Amino acid sequence: MSICAFPSELRHQALIALGSNLGDSKLILESALDKLDRTLGIKVKARSHFYQTKAVTLDERPQPDYLNACAILETTLIPAALLRVLQQVEQDFGRIRHERWGARTLDLDLLLFDDVILQTTDLEIPHPRMNDRAFVLVPLSEIAPDWIHPVSGQAIAQLAEQVERSDVKKIEF
Repeated sequence: MSICAFPSELRHQALIALGSNLGDSKLILESALDKLDRTLGIKVKARSHFYQTKAVTLDERPQPDYLNACAILETTLIPAALLRVLQQVEQDFGRIRHERWGARTLDLDLLLFDDVILQTTDLEIPHPRMNDRAFVLVPLSEIAPDWIHPVSGQAIAQLAEQVERSDVKKIEF
């Protein structure tokens, strides 16, 4: 009997952040996760609870609160290809990039990819502002507390303890 073996595709772990403050944010985030899970080369392995947070803005114009979450993806894609998928999913849910930090139907950020450190014109891994954002670190620490940030050398749970998080409220649906 002969055995025919096929090489397995290299699998990577990626952490993403999701946010929405326009439309039915809960439905949008759940649908975006479902769409990602059905995308060739991507599987959603874990997701956090939803958290309500205040909008971060460049000016004083008020915005609705955000609904935020994080997820662990298993993927066979390289970081640039995964970023393109995330941006396409944002567009599929009506994301229009008018202004930085403006209100949006869907925001998907690639935070970490294995232990990769990468800086290109289109992508920076680890995400450059994740260590300052409670709306990222709190849900992320729920699903990946022991993941080591490749630049700081600290676990996500440690980073989450170092940020002001009084405005991050866990939502039970």
